[in-house]
Order: sequence, then C-alpha cells, then structure tokens
Amino acid sequence: MNLLLFIFTLLVSFIAVRIGAIVFELTGLEWSLAKFQALSCFTGTGFTTKEAELITGNTQRRRIASVLIILGHAGFVTLIATFANSLRTDVLGSRLAVPFLHLLIAPQVLPWINLAIIILASFLFYRIFSISRFANKLTNVLRRRIIKQDIIKRVSFEELVVATGGYGISQIEICNDSPILNKTLIESGLRQADILVLAVERNEEIIPNPSTSTRFLLKDKLICFGKLGNIRKQVCIE
Repeated sequence: MNLLLFIFTLLVSFIAVRIGAIVFELTGLEWSLAKFQALSCFTGTGFTTKEAELITGNTQRRRIASVLIILGHAGFVTLIATFANSLRTDVLGSRLAVPFLHLLIAPQVLPWINLAIIILASFLFYRIFSISRFANKLTNVLRRRIIKQDIIKRVSFEELVVATGGYGISQIEICNDSPILNKTLIESGLRQADILVLAVERNEEIIPNPSTSTRFLLKDKLICFGKLGNIRKQVCIE
C-alpha cells in the first residue's frame, strides 16, 4: 500500500509541476522560465532575486507560487513517509500477507524489491515527462482544459526584465486598496517614482501612451516600465 501511494504521489507531483508551468506561462512568462519557476516553487529550492521579482510583482503569480509551495511540502512529506514505510520489513510482513508469498520471497528481500520498483518508477516518470512528443501532448491538453475552465487570467504581453539596474516592464492592476485608484496620471506620482505608464487596458480596450489627465479606475491594468522594486510597491497585496 505504501509503495502504491509513493508511486501515485510521485506521478501527481510531476503533473502538478507541469500544470504550474502552464499557468505561469499563461501569466506571461516564457515557457522555459515558467517550467523552472514551477519546479523551484514546488521543490522549495528558490530562485535568484531578479527571477523572484517576476513572481512577487504579479498577483496571479504569487497565488500560483503559494499553491505550488504548499503542494510541494505536502508531497515531499508524503513521499518521505511512504518511502520509509516501503522499506520496513515489519510493515511489509503484516500488510502483504499473500498466501505462499513467504515461500517465494524472503521478507528481508522485499524492501530491496520495493526500492528497485521506486527507482524504476522515478526513472520512468522522468523519462516520460521528458519525452517531447508525450510532454507536448500532455501540456497542450492541460493548457486547453485550464483555458476552457477559465482557471487563470491570461495576459497579452510578456514581462521583460532589463539586466541593468533592475528595470523592466510589468503590469499593475488597480484594486480597491490601490494607492493610485481614482487618481490621474499626474496625481498618481508614478513618474516621480521612475515609473512610465506605456498603456492602460480598460474593459478590453487599450489606451496607449495615456495623457497626464487619464484617471485610473478600478480593474484598470497599467503596463509600466521602470524600477521593478518601485512597481511592486503599487501592486495590491492579497
């Protein structure tokens, strides 16, 4: 039972990372970066400061990262517990009381058989999820399901980080507690914070290069260029 639970948890972990990569991509991240971010969050290995800005500066990505971190911790604990129990001879002897099994396989050999099965299953899952044809087909199926169910809100641009000085392009969504809600561009103080508003997305309409009199309304999305640290201060924390 512990062996089957280990294999099932391992399979779910691979699928969870793949789904995490897909939803990260739908928020505007490049695919290879989305896969790395999903794996980093799920395994708790972390990422560099510049890459962390891509997650912390976006509301949707923070939610996705939080879910992946929680699932990763739960999965890791389950894998460790089931792995340890799979190698215990006392547990195996009591739970695998199959008639005549003790005549075919000595109890002390069963842990080694389980270990071999675990190693083989881990290798097979890794190979299966690494094979381009299968991985691409699975990714496309999951992506269509996620888009159809409207699980994640897609973005129409890719976030760009400029290597020098921490500048980049990012998005601000105006919410109820936003400091710039119902303020005009000149009143918002964004320019003084070294933030240039490139466009405003409002009800699926794009207002490019907004004038200083443009007033920011609830649910507006501002596509901005500037210091990512300053842009993050304008993002609503949920």
